[in-house]
Amino acid sequence: MLRYTLMRLGVFVGCLAAVWGLVRLGVFPRGLGDSNGMWIVLLSLLLSAPISFVVLRKERDRASETVVRRVDRIKAGLESNRSQEDEAVDAARAQGQPS
Repeated sequence: MLRYTLMRLGVFVGCLAAVWGLVRLGVFPRGLGDSNGMWIVLLSLLLSAPISFVVLRKERDRASETVVRRVDRIKAGLESNRSQEDEAVDAARAQGQPS
């Protein structure tokens, strides 16, 4: 998961550098007044999202498989705890103790 996040950040930084250079060269328009920095960041975000979606597809799939495995492991642990509690309650009832 960390690898995907770092790769995504790398794509954003690359887009940020490219957009900044293109704005400095006059290819892209400058923002109004003091908003030039915000304009560059927003345009970089807008460009990096579809690039990351296409370029990082395999890494995103690996990251999602890792998350699914963790969730399944946690669910199995919770189910195991729940069944142990049920067995303890059933044993207590069998011995005539109130639950």
